Amino acid sequence: MAYVIAAPCVADYSCVEICPVDCIRPLPSEAGFDTSEQLFIDPTVCINCGACMDVCPVLAIYDAGNLPAKWKHYEQINRDYFQKRGKSGA
Repeated sequence: MAYVIAAPCVADYSCVEICPVDCIRPLPSEAGFDTSEQLFIDPTVCINCGACMDVCPVLAIYDAGNLPAKWKHYEQINRDYFQKRGKSGA
C-alpha cells in the first residue's frame, strides 16, 4: 500500500529530496510547483519505504491504510493527480 500526502501538506519538498524512486510531484523545477497547494505521491511508483513520512515537517504523509478518516479522500486525490498528468502528457 502506497503512502499518501494529505491536507496538512505545505509543499515543503523535503520529501521530494529524500524519495529514492522520484514518485512525489510536482518537483520544484516543474510548471505548477509555485502554485501547488500540496505535493502528491504516485501510488503506482511508491515503494513504501517511508522515507518521505520521516522527513515531513508537518506530518502530512501517511501509509494509505493509516490515513485519518477525515483525510481518507486524499488517497483518491493523490491518484487523480497522476491520472490527469498522464492524460495531459505533463
